[in-house]
Amino acid sequence: MPTTTPASLPAQGGPDEARPKRIRPDADEVTTQITSEPVDTRPRIAPDIPVEIDPGGSFGVLRQHGSPAPGDDPAGGPTETALSAGLVAAVQSVRGYPCVSLLLATSPGARMTPGDAQQLERLRTGALARLRQEDLLDAHSDTVVALDRLVQDAMRGPTDLGLALFAGCGRAVSVRLGIEVESRAVIDPTFATRDLVRALHRTPRHVVLVLSAASGRRFPMRLPTGSPGRLTRALRAVDQGLGAYLSLHPAPVVVAGPQSLVVEFCSASANLTRLAGTIYGGFDDVLPAELARRTRPVLDRYLASRERAALDLLDERTSSSRVASGIAAAWLAARAERPEMLVVEDGYRFPAHLSPDGDQVWAAEDATAPDVIDDLVDELIEVVLDRGGWVALAREGSLSAHDRVALTLRE
Repeated sequence: MPTTTPASLPAQGGPDEARPKRIRPDADEVTTQITSEPVDTRPRIAPDIPVEIDPGGSFGVLRQHGSPAPGDDPAGGPTETALSAGLVAAVQSVRGYPCVSLLLATSPGARMTPGDAQQLERLRTGALARLRQEDLLDAHSDTVVALDRLVQDAMRGPTDLGLALFAGCGRAVSVRLGIEVESRAVIDPTFATRDLVRALHRTPRHVVLVLSAASGRRFPMRLPTGSPGRLTRALRAVDQGLGAYLSLHPAPVVVAGPQSLVVEFCSASANLTRLAGTIYGGFDDVLPAELARRTRPVLDRYLASRERAALDLLDERTSSSRVASGIAAAWLAARAERPEMLVVEDGYRFPAHLSPDGDQVWAAEDATAPDVIDDLVDELIEVVLDRGGWVALAREGSLSAHDRVALTLRE
């Protein structure tokens, strides 16, 4: 979940970190608040989604030889892991067969509906049947146990629009997703993380700068503004603080607050080269969840502009013959050349066979067959990210000239 980080406080945790921060400055003060998810500048899933690489040996729930995992609750049940770029990178780093992924479309609620629970059980039994068919049940009993625990916990817990469960190679993790997914069970040498990447793209990491001129004293940055000159100096100080924050946590920015303050700040700021948009209004007593709701339309417009920028880059690289179009060409180029950007239509999937050397691909009729990669697009995304490229998602039909997927290449 996003955290709230005041401009004048470090981002590290403390007893007050989880409490909502409210905006209550003195009447003659301009005040600011910056909210964001912690980010850094390490390898990125997309230009606005920096990846936090977890060097540790576990994420979510780790079980080996029956020992309890860090993060297990006192009753022994696995703990749900919040979606983050670091989590996606960690899940994608797992290699080994079988990696079992269950993806389920769910109805949001305080507890999983009986219908969703039945569908999840069908996915689980289907995965077990596949393992039984391949004579893997006994050899990978730890994966079966972990999968059962994840399913049981998910059935008792709250739901969003989608659910992802991953079990295998000593790992088990459950993630609720705020996007709709195609319900399916996948057994491959890696986990099926494409829907996690989609979810991150739908909620890019961003900074919200809140300006206010209301009464009160409890706020991390108090700036007296008794005259127009003092207001200008106060806003300049706010901008300097924003610049310092963005230098450590680069991200697109949304500016919120009374219209007059927002307009004056935006016209004078030197740190809004990645301005995603503005929101006018009073936010003195607005909690983070409501602030996120009001920010959503701004981010939706920003995402549309980012898709347009990706397609413009694709056109530019096409004119200079630095594009591999179609799944087969993109797969080979991602492995053999220097990938820059992978752009793929949101709903495109490609069950595939691979040649013995892994370079050649051809379509598979049965996505559930043991020697078939359930979705080569998911594997392609991981290869591009591993090799330093980034990923953009486009609407269906927007890449018809490239057979639904294209990879731009670095010089």
